[in-house]
Amino acid sequence: MNMDFILLELAVPLYQIGLLLFASTLALLFGRIRLALIVNYLFTLYWGYVLNREIFVGQGLEGLNLFAVAYFGFGIVIVLMAVLGFFASSHH
Repeated sequence: MNMDFILLELAVPLYQIGLLLFASTLALLFGRIRLALIVNYLFTLYWGYVLNREIFVGQGLEGLNLFAVAYFGFGIVIVLMAVLGFFASSHH
């Protein structure tokens, strides 16, 4: 098993951290805990797989790790299920 994957340094712009803090705080102030969790999860997926995609696809698509693609796909499925859960839940 290659342990270099665990020791990656990912760069995240400071304004995006501020945006995450603002969005999460706003959602929590309005009592939208699930929305705050989804916002945090989406930022994490974006930072890990979109913003730093050069780390994962640096060698081209043939060098792409299948586990990373499956993990990202699973993350997208979780987000879709959570959004569907928002619409399906009823608050009386």
